[in-house]
Amino acid sequence: MGYEELFPTNDLNGWHANAAKRFASPFVDNYHDRIDVDPIMLSNAAVHCGFTIRDFYEKPELGIHCVGYIAELFDLLPVTHWFFSLPWVRELGMTLVYKDTLPPIPTGPIYEPTAEGIENLKPIEKEDLLKGSTIPLFYNLYDYVQKNLPHTLVPISYGFDLVGASAELIGVENFIMWTFTEPDLAHKLVDTFVETSINGADALSDKYGMAMLIVGSVLANNDIFADEQVEEYGAKKMGHYVDQCFRKGAGPQIFYHLCGNHETSYKVFRNNLVWSPFTVIHVGYKGRIDFPSELLKQEFQDVATCMGSVDTKLMINPNPKAVYERSKECLLDGRDAKKGFILGNTCETPPYTIPGNLLAMTRAARDFGTYGTW
Repeated sequence: MGYEELFPTNDLNGWHANAAKRFASPFVDNYHDRIDVDPIMLSNAAVHCGFTIRDFYEKPELGIHCVGYIAELFDLLPVTHWFFSLPWVRELGMTLVYKDTLPPIPTGPIYEPTAEGIENLKPIEKEDLLKGSTIPLFYNLYDYVQKNLPHTLVPISYGFDLVGASAELIGVENFIMWTFTEPDLAHKLVDTFVETSINGADALSDKYGMAMLIVGSVLANNDIFADEQVEEYGAKKMGHYVDQCFRKGAGPQIFYHLCGNHETSYKVFRNNLVWSPFTVIHVGYKGRIDFPSELLKQEFQDVATCMGSVDTKLMINPNPKAVYERSKECLLDGRDAKKGFILGNTCETPPYTIPGNLLAMTRAARDFGTYGTW
């Protein structure tokens, strides 16, 4: 039995038709219904459907079908996605293992943290990526969606954490030291991963005619680096990644995810990133608090749709009213952003998020984000 036989078809003429109009609202300047809610739904969708976190990652077609099905339950986005944070590293030689309660994780660094250790490290060309594991995985996944959930298909290529994934190759602690002691080697490491990711986007856009880009600054944040290093290793590399992906036919949709604490480093991104009319930007935290929507709006509303943040810690706390009140605050501060606003979490929906808390977010979006009421 195929995974598609486990799920009823989405309500295409009712829920999905309305959600699709709503989803397009910020990008076509024709606002419909209410502000969208995107809690970055991943393995929590599988848990809601009775499966496990491991099922979500080991069985991508099952995982993405869970995302598409659960989106209707909570009135979320009309499109599907499935990903983990370390694409392309297997092609660069790393081994990933599956865990019961985590996304795939590497078994450990594979290169010695020396110039000689990475002497032969080079970007993986597109032709070799086609014979690797990541491109076939996403080809199979998007072909499954095209066949069974065509109304939700958005092919996506992931650069994701350009710095963090690169650091895994020699060990994160070694990479951090390199940024101070061996910056040329640190740049070589990141550039290798960036160019490999660009070639991956090229391969995906070749097949599907486009590829939305999701790229983030996760390790490059203010808990680890000063603003100068976040700009040098994070923002500038992300800008180069998107620019080159566009030149190879990927895009035009972009989702920038600035994960973790960007208390002051949020200022280095605007002038270094590439902006298309279909760009969403999201910042996780300012210090220990979820990033203020008002500040997000002030910095980015002229160049992108802003996605506000509700702290993921609230999502596993049995207190839907707290989620509702924080969502309300987020919406009231951000809903009038010039290029539109989306209500989100500070990061991925925690796997064991309480259903009542997701309902609280969409209820708040209805109560305080319905277009035409402010």
